[in-house]
Amino acid sequence: MNTSVVKILVVDDEPPIRKLLRVGLTAEGYAMVEAVNGEEAAALITEEKPDLILLDLGLPDISGHDLLERWRAELIELPIVVLSSRTDETGIVKALELGADDYLTKPFGMRELAARIRVALRHKLQQQGERPIFQVGDLSVDLVKRIVKVADKEVKLSPKEYEILRVLVQHAGKVITHQHILKHVWGGSTDVQYLRVYVRQLRQKIEATPDQPQYILTETGVGYRLREQEQ
Repeated sequence: MNTSVVKILVVDDEPPIRKLLRVGLTAEGYAMVEAVNGEEAAALITEEKPDLILLDLGLPDISGHDLLERWRAELIELPIVVLSSRTDETGIVKALELGADDYLTKPFGMRELAARIRVALRHKLQQQGERPIFQVGDLSVDLVKRIVKVADKEVKLSPKEYEILRVLVQHAGKVITHQHILKHVWGGSTDVQYLRVYVRQLRQKIEATPDQPQYILTETGVGYRLREQEQ
Protein backbone atom coordinates (compact mmCIF):
# COMPACT_ATOMS: atom_id res chain seq x y z
CA MET A 1 0.00 0.00 0.00
CA ASN A 2 1.13 3.54 -0.65
CA THR A 3 2.49 5.75 2.11
CA SER A 4 0.17 8.51 0.90
CA VAL A 5 -3.50 8.87 1.82
CA VAL A 6 -5.31 5.54 1.92
CA LYS A 7 -7.90 5.30 -0.84
CA ILE A 8 -11.12 3.38 -0.24
CA LEU A 9 -13.48 2.20 -2.98
CA VAL A 10 -17.11 2.18 -1.83
CA VAL A 11 -19.38 -0.07 -3.91
CA ASP A 12 -22.97 0.68 -2.91
CA ASP A 13 -26.05 1.78 -4.87
CA GLU A 14 -27.70 3.63 -1.95
CA PRO A 15 -26.98 7.41 -2.09
CA PRO A 16 -27.61 7.97 1.67
CA ILE A 17 -25.05 5.27 2.56
CA ARG A 18 -22.47 6.72 0.16
CA LYS A 19 -23.04 10.19 1.63
CA LEU A 20 -22.62 8.87 5.17
CA LEU A 21 -19.42 7.10 4.20
CA ARG A 22 -18.09 10.12 2.29
CA VAL A 23 -18.43 12.30 5.37
CA GLY A 24 -17.20 9.69 7.83
CA LEU A 25 -14.25 8.40 5.83
CA THR A 26 -13.08 11.91 4.95
CA ALA A 27 -13.16 12.80 8.64
CA GLU A 28 -10.98 9.75 9.32
CA GLY A 29 -8.43 10.97 6.78
CA TYR A 30 -9.24 8.55 3.95
CA ALA A 31 -9.79 9.34 0.28
CA MET A 32 -12.94 7.79 -1.19
CA VAL A 33 -14.03 6.79 -4.67
CA GLU A 34 -17.55 5.53 -5.41
CA ALA A 35 -19.20 2.92 -7.59
CA VAL A 36 -22.92 2.17 -7.74
CA ASN A 37 -22.60 -1.26 -9.38
CA GLY A 38 -20.15 -4.04 -10.16
CA GLU A 39 -19.24 -2.77 -13.61
CA GLU A 40 -18.18 0.63 -12.28
CA ALA A 41 -16.31 -1.03 -9.42
CA ALA A 42 -14.25 -3.21 -11.77
CA ALA A 43 -13.21 -0.15 -13.78
CA LEU A 44 -12.28 1.85 -10.68
CA ILE A 45 -10.11 -0.95 -9.28
CA THR A 46 -7.96 -0.63 -12.39
CA GLU A 47 -8.08 3.16 -12.72
CA GLU A 48 -7.94 4.32 -9.10
CA LYS A 49 -5.96 1.45 -7.52
CA PRO A 50 -7.72 1.63 -4.13
CA ASP A 51 -6.17 0.21 -0.96
CA LEU A 52 -9.41 -1.29 0.38
CA ILE A 53 -12.97 -1.99 -0.81
CA LEU A 54 -16.24 -1.51 1.10
CA LEU A 55 -18.72 -3.75 -0.70
CA ASP A 56 -22.50 -3.90 -0.47
CA LEU A 57 -23.89 -7.35 -1.27
CA GLY A 58 -27.14 -6.08 -2.84
CA LEU A 59 -26.02 -4.39 -6.06
CA PRO A 60 -28.35 -3.80 -9.02
CA ASP A 61 -26.30 -5.58 -11.71
CA ILE A 62 -24.49 -8.40 -9.87
CA SER A 63 -24.53 -9.86 -6.38
CA GLY A 64 -21.73 -8.94 -4.02
CA HIS A 65 -21.04 -12.65 -3.53
CA ASP A 66 -20.44 -13.07 -7.27
CA LEU A 67 -18.15 -10.04 -7.28
CA LEU A 68 -16.14 -11.42 -4.37
CA GLU A 69 -15.74 -14.75 -6.12
CA ARG A 70 -14.69 -13.08 -9.37
CA TRP A 71 -12.19 -10.71 -7.76
CA ARG A 72 -10.51 -13.41 -5.70
CA ALA A 73 -10.35 -15.66 -8.79
CA GLU A 74 -8.63 -12.77 -10.58
CA LEU A 75 -6.13 -12.63 -7.68
CA ILE A 76 -7.28 -9.20 -6.56
CA GLU A 77 -5.95 -9.31 -3.01
CA LEU A 78 -7.24 -5.97 -1.73
CA PRO A 79 -8.84 -6.08 1.73
CA ILE A 80 -12.63 -6.25 1.29
CA VAL A 81 -15.06 -5.35 4.06
CA VAL A 82 -18.67 -6.28 3.33
CA LEU A 83 -21.46 -3.86 4.28
CA SER A 84 -24.87 -5.44 4.10
CA SER A 85 -28.41 -5.17 5.40
CA ARG A 86 -28.48 -8.98 5.36
CA THR A 87 -28.18 -10.45 8.84
CA ASP A 88 -28.65 -14.11 7.94
CA GLU A 89 -25.71 -16.27 8.91
CA THR A 90 -25.67 -18.05 5.54
CA GLY A 91 -25.03 -14.85 3.59
CA ILE A 92 -22.36 -13.69 6.03
CA VAL A 93 -20.56 -17.05 6.04
CA LYS A 94 -20.68 -17.23 2.24
CA ALA A 95 -19.10 -13.76 1.93
CA LEU A 96 -16.29 -14.70 4.31
CA GLU A 97 -15.70 -18.02 2.58
CA LEU A 98 -15.48 -16.25 -0.78
CA GLY A 99 -12.71 -14.00 0.53
CA ALA A 100 -14.19 -11.05 2.40
CA ASP A 101 -11.89 -9.87 5.19
CA ASP A 102 -14.69 -8.69 7.47
CA TYR A 103 -18.33 -7.65 7.48
CA LEU A 104 -20.65 -5.13 9.10
CA THR A 105 -24.43 -5.18 9.00
CA LYS A 106 -26.41 -2.02 8.29
CA PRO A 107 -27.01 0.20 10.13
CA PHE A 108 -23.48 0.53 11.48
CA GLY A 109 -21.49 3.09 13.44
CA MET A 110 -18.63 4.97 11.82
CA ARG A 111 -16.32 4.35 14.78
CA GLU A 112 -16.75 0.60 14.44
CA LEU A 113 -16.34 0.76 10.67
CA ALA A 114 -13.14 2.81 11.03
CA ALA A 115 -11.78 0.24 13.48
CA ARG A 116 -12.59 -2.64 11.10
CA ILE A 117 -10.89 -0.78 8.25
CA ARG A 118 -7.73 -0.30 10.33
CA VAL A 119 -7.68 -4.01 11.21
CA ALA A 120 -8.09 -5.06 7.57
CA LEU A 121 -5.32 -2.71 6.40
CA ARG A 122 -2.96 -3.85 9.16
CA HIS A 123 -3.70 -7.49 8.41
CA LYS A 124 -2.69 -6.97 4.79
CA LEU A 125 0.60 -5.40 5.89
CA GLN A 126 1.25 -8.30 8.26
CA GLN A 127 0.66 -10.77 5.43
CA GLN A 128 3.23 -8.94 3.33
CA GLY A 129 5.84 -9.04 6.12
CA GLU A 130 4.48 -11.51 8.64
CA ARG A 131 6.19 -11.44 12.03
CA PRO A 132 7.07 -14.84 13.52
CA ILE A 133 5.93 -13.96 17.05
CA PHE A 134 2.33 -12.98 17.70
CA GLN A 135 1.65 -11.06 20.92
CA VAL A 136 -1.66 -9.90 22.37
CA GLY A 137 -2.11 -9.21 26.08
CA ASP A 138 -0.37 -11.98 28.03
CA LEU A 139 -0.61 -14.41 25.11
CA SER A 140 2.36 -14.98 22.79
CA VAL A 141 2.66 -17.49 19.96
CA ASP A 142 6.00 -18.23 18.32
CA LEU A 143 5.06 -19.58 14.89
CA VAL A 144 8.64 -20.68 14.17
CA LYS A 145 9.35 -22.60 17.38
CA ARG A 146 5.67 -23.53 17.91
CA ILE A 147 5.80 -22.26 21.49
CA VAL A 148 2.72 -20.79 23.17
CA LYS A 149 3.06 -18.77 26.36
CA VAL A 150 0.64 -17.04 28.71
CA ALA A 151 2.23 -14.50 31.08
CA ASP A 152 5.67 -15.88 30.09
CA LYS A 153 4.71 -19.42 31.10
CA GLU A 154 4.74 -22.05 28.39
CA VAL A 155 1.40 -23.70 27.69
CA LYS A 156 1.26 -27.24 26.35
CA LEU A 157 -1.28 -27.66 23.56
CA SER A 158 -2.34 -30.76 21.70
CA PRO A 159 -1.49 -30.81 17.96
CA LYS A 160 -5.09 -29.95 17.00
CA GLU A 161 -5.34 -27.17 19.58
CA TYR A 162 -2.13 -25.63 18.24
CA GLU A 163 -3.29 -25.89 14.63
CA ILE A 164 -6.55 -24.12 15.47
CA LEU A 165 -4.62 -21.36 17.25
CA ARG A 166 -2.15 -21.09 14.37
CA VAL A 167 -4.96 -20.55 11.84
CA LEU A 168 -6.48 -17.86 14.06
CA VAL A 169 -3.08 -16.17 14.58
CA GLN A 170 -2.44 -16.06 10.84
CA HIS A 171 -5.73 -14.22 10.39
CA ALA A 172 -5.82 -12.27 13.67
CA GLY A 173 -8.51 -9.59 13.69
CA LYS A 174 -10.51 -11.36 10.97
CA VAL A 175 -13.59 -13.50 11.33
CA ILE A 176 -12.64 -17.07 10.42
CA THR A 177 -15.56 -19.35 9.63
CA HIS A 178 -16.08 -22.77 11.14
CA GLN A 179 -15.68 -24.37 7.73
CA HIS A 180 -12.37 -22.59 7.06
CA ILE A 181 -10.90 -23.89 10.32
CA LEU A 182 -12.27 -27.40 9.78
CA LYS A 183 -10.79 -27.50 6.28
CA HIS A 184 -7.34 -26.30 7.34
CA VAL A 185 -7.08 -28.30 10.58
CA TRP A 186 -8.96 -31.51 9.77
CA GLY A 187 -8.85 -31.37 5.99
CA GLY A 188 -12.55 -31.78 5.47
CA SER A 189 -16.04 -32.14 6.81
CA THR A 190 -15.66 -32.69 10.53
CA ASP A 191 -18.69 -31.77 12.63
CA VAL A 192 -18.72 -28.18 13.89
CA GLN A 193 -19.48 -29.44 17.39
CA TYR A 194 -16.12 -31.21 17.33
CA LEU A 195 -14.43 -27.87 16.64
CA ARG A 196 -16.34 -26.22 19.49
CA VAL A 197 -15.02 -28.86 21.90
CA TYR A 198 -11.42 -28.13 20.87
CA VAL A 199 -11.93 -24.38 21.11
CA ARG A 200 -13.35 -24.82 24.60
CA GLN A 201 -10.28 -26.86 25.58
CA LEU A 202 -7.99 -24.25 24.03
CA ARG A 203 -9.69 -21.46 25.96
CA GLN A 204 -9.24 -23.42 29.18
CA LYS A 205 -5.49 -23.26 28.58
CA ILE A 206 -4.96 -19.69 27.37
CA GLU A 207 -7.84 -17.62 28.77
CA ALA A 208 -7.88 -16.24 32.32
CA THR A 209 -11.66 -16.64 32.33
CA PRO A 210 -12.61 -19.21 29.67
CA ASP A 211 -16.34 -18.43 29.89
CA GLN A 212 -15.58 -14.74 29.16
CA PRO A 213 -12.77 -15.04 26.62
CA GLN A 214 -10.51 -12.09 25.86
CA TYR A 215 -8.53 -13.66 23.00
CA ILE A 216 -10.63 -16.15 21.03
CA LEU A 217 -13.93 -14.37 20.41
CA THR A 218 -17.05 -16.12 19.14
CA GLU A 219 -18.91 -14.79 16.09
CA THR A 220 -22.23 -16.53 16.77
CA GLY A 221 -23.21 -18.99 14.06
CA VAL A 222 -20.27 -17.93 11.88
CA GLY A 223 -16.92 -18.76 13.45
CA TYR A 224 -14.20 -17.19 15.59
CA ARG A 225 -12.05 -14.06 15.67
CA LEU A 226 -8.69 -13.83 17.44
CA ARG A 227 -8.07 -10.48 19.09
CA GLU A 228 -5.72 -8.39 17.02
CA GLN A 229 -2.02 -8.14 17.79
CA GLU A 230 -0.86 -4.97 19.52
CA GLN A 231 1.22 -2.62 17.41
